[in-house]
Amino acid sequence: MRTTELQAVLFDFGGVLAEEGFFNGLRALAEMQNLDADMLTKEGRRAVHDSGSLTGHGTESDFWDLLRRRTGLRGSDDALTSIILSHFVLRPWMLRHVQKLRESGYVVAILSDQTDWLERLDRAHGFYSIFDYVFNSYRLGKTKHDETLFDDVITMLGLSPADALFIDDKKGHVRRALSRGLHAVRYESRGEIESLLRRLSHQRAIEELEPGH
Repeated sequence: MRTTELQAVLFDFGGVLAEEGFFNGLRALAEMQNLDADMLTKEGRRAVHDSGSLTGHGTESDFWDLLRRRTGLRGSDDALTSIILSHFVLRPWMLRHVQKLRESGYVVAILSDQTDWLERLDRAHGFYSIFDYVFNSYRLGKTKHDETLFDDVITMLGLSPADALFIDDKKGHVRRALSRGLHAVRYESRGEIESLLRRLSHQRAIEELEPGH
């Protein structure tokens, strides 16, 4: 990857900017209600797609109703949602790198498959303000499982695919981004990602010092 050509860095939310709250929250619910954790996370993944709540075609209640029917999960929508949201723990060190990249002149954006929970989390923690753009499947009407989403985002940014780097913790999303011409890396460890983000900020700082910039 040639960092000198990059203009934008796109970040997944859960699993990158924050701890993976959806699946961690479901595992916590499974333990609380003596349900099989693998079963509940598998059905949670299915239900959030099947209910349409991930693309704005269904509601939070649609999701929980479907998951309760399929798994025997108990609890009100509000109580269950509260547990999920509590497991999306922001990573302050990631947000500091985002701010540094933005100060260095990169366009920084969230690109996430989320319901309107992402907006609730922002109201609670106020992280949208450090990003230039927020692309959420709930508002876009499609998810990162549809590779054309990456085309849409690049078009909205007014960039070429090779101008953008995408960081996600899911192999499939990284693979689909690469297939559309973006640079993409998988979040596997804090050390590797911090090294990459520092390199990007450092590269831009060097460019600013060079004649003609």
